[in-house]
Amino acid sequence: MLLKDEVGMLRQVPLFSNVAPAKLKLLAFTSDRVAYAPGQIIVRQGEVGDAAYVVLSGTAEVLVDSPSGQIKVAELEPNSIVGEIAILCNAARTATVRAMSAVETLRIRKDHFLRMLAEYPEMTVEIMRVLADRLSHTTAELSEERSRHRTTQ
Repeated sequence: MLLKDEVGMLRQVPLFSNVAPAKLKLLAFTSDRVAYAPGQIIVRQGEVGDAAYVVLSGTAEVLVDSPSGQIKVAELEPNSIVGEIAILCNAARTATVRAMSAVETLRIRKDHFLRMLAEYPEMTVEIMRVLADRLSHTTAELSEERSRHRTTQ
């Protein structure tokens, strides 16, 4: 894939939609394209977060470890970004991401990702929206699960 194609794909990611084309070109150039086979782990819960990933093609599932085993909490499709929480919080990965099909990603190193946030405050606002949406979704699922658990006791 050509650099201009990667820039076009990055522009489709809501987080990067307002970033200048020259900056997106630099981001695409300094990022790594990584392919994963079905079933292959992209990131593992508990690992150190050193990069964020933009899904360019394919689908992946987001799994969280629990006492009863892994729970699927989300599916990622093209133009999704994953791995940014570990970067922003300087913490371990909060979930495992596994390819469901052949997946192609753009791996954005932590330093490049943080530099983009510093240069484009609107990206920070979009990250807050994405994280707030995930938190809202997770809270609703937890409430539903607790309600089910109470009714079975």
